[in-house]
Amino acid sequence: MAEQRQRALSTSGEALYEILALEKGATHDEIKKSYRKLALKYHPDKNPDNPEAAEKFKEINNAHATLTDLSKRNIYDKYGSLGLYVAEQFGEENVNTYFMLSSWWAKGLFAVCGLLTGCYLCCCLCCCFNCCCGKCKPKAPEGEQQEFCVSPEDLEEQIKNDMERGMLARKTQLTFKIAKTVYF
Repeated sequence: MAEQRQRALSTSGEALYEILALEKGATHDEIKKSYRKLALKYHPDKNPDNPEAAEKFKEINNAHATLTDLSKRNIYDKYGSLGLYVAEQFGEENVNTYFMLSSWWAKGLFAVCGLLTGCYLCCCLCCCFNCCCGKCKPKAPEGEQQEFCVSPEDLEEQIKNDMERGMLARKTQLTFKIAKTVYF
């Protein structure tokens, strides 16, 4: 079984150009010309006994597919193969946001805000959305009736008890009517 080499994700964005034997700023026509030349040279039909040629042909196809797609090429030129991986995972439109949030200054800002406020989530929810266990919730004026919530379980139990009381009251009324007709 042949060992496959594991590639590390780079941020330089030069490996695909090297596979096609091009410089980083190559034009679309240069990419196309180099791809055709290398594809003919390493095509599996022309090299049936050479498994390395088939592997090289796959790399050439991958490099060509990436460099001819304008959005993928822009991402690759700016962020390298790591950028392509991020685009695959989170979408091409989120690549810049991912790299911005993973920068040193964004991490530093997050740490400083956490240290200044004492937490990372609770304070934001408390200050922005008034949901800190009701402590910051504005009080209702004294003349107005306050709303309260009943859990579904309590409501269900209350309905059940009311129905039982209603049944008991009806039974008592029926018993009284029967007794009234029998004795009177």
